[in-house]
Amino acid sequence: METTRTLGRSGIEVSAVGFGCWAIGGEWQDPDGQPLGWGRVDDEESVRAIRRALDLGVTFFDTADVYGTGHSEYVLGRALGRRRDEVVVATKWGNVFDPDTRTLTGSDDSPEHLRRALTASLRRLGTDHVDLYQLHLADADPDRAARLRDACEELVAQGLVRAYAWSTDDPARAAVFAKGPHCAAVQHALNVLTDAPEMLRLCEEADLASVDRSPLAMGLLTGKHAGRPPLQEGDIRSRPPAWLRGFGAGSGADPEWLARVDALRDVLTSDGRTLAQGALAWLWARSPRTVPIPGFRSVAQAEENAGALGKGALNDGQMAEVERILGR
Repeated sequence: METTRTLGRSGIEVSAVGFGCWAIGGEWQDPDGQPLGWGRVDDEESVRAIRRALDLGVTFFDTADVYGTGHSEYVLGRALGRRRDEVVVATKWGNVFDPDTRTLTGSDDSPEHLRRALTASLRRLGTDHVDLYQLHLADADPDRAARLRDACEELVAQGLVRAYAWSTDDPARAAVFAKGPHCAAVQHALNVLTDAPEMLRLCEEADLASVDRSPLAMGLLTGKHAGRPPLQEGDIRSRPPAWLRGFGAGSGADPEWLARVDALRDVLTSDGRTLAQGALAWLWARSPRTVPIPGFRSVAQAEENAGALGKGALNDGQMAEVERILGR
């Protein structure tokens, strides 16, 4: 397997695994106090993990302005430093937040906010351009989104953005952005437990990359939740919102989901892989367009995720076995 992939029609080359920077944003919340981060985080360890990933060949980092209400972008920018030109940086806009209280306060789908948000992201990241700029409002109105797509084209012309995408699980919405010449991808949920055939079909037809969030099913596919240990307060999985599948409020991981992970364990850990590496290997085999972006909070996690590159994709027989086990 090639260890690099191309972001759709943009020609931008990235490592076949990217790193998702949601967790390193630390704690933040919605107006009702619902946690939206992954709990407390050590910024120095985050910086070490990013730099270790770079040394191991990871060249794609995905964040958002709202992660930790700006903190994730700041940490990523600090970690990259002078190596910024070695990597492809993706971030997102559309949410409005208060960094002083680390609270999400709303959303704004206006072109005016798009420009304000980009200016702020560039400042926090310490860069003069974003490689992949993504709309972070999954259910935004398609007609208003078309205006944002056109505004993104202006940003490309001005050299502030190289390519853009929509982070949404709705293929019809993703298709609206796909009409723009410099749309390069769609970011959507995809993992071995939750397939997305319609979205992958759109990626094929429209020549887009599939940037895969939740590639490890919010940690279920790491095997670390098998004993259902209590989750840290401030971790979104401890009080999961309706869209977060596989976790129950206050009870940790869902036993049914854990049973599925357990059934897949042998095939995913074949050829010397860890469970997480097997989950990434499934994604690479699923489509030549996939770029999974597992999260991380430590050097050890960075090493494990980057280590999947050397093991490559699952083979046809292993993929067929996964489908048989899951009854798909």
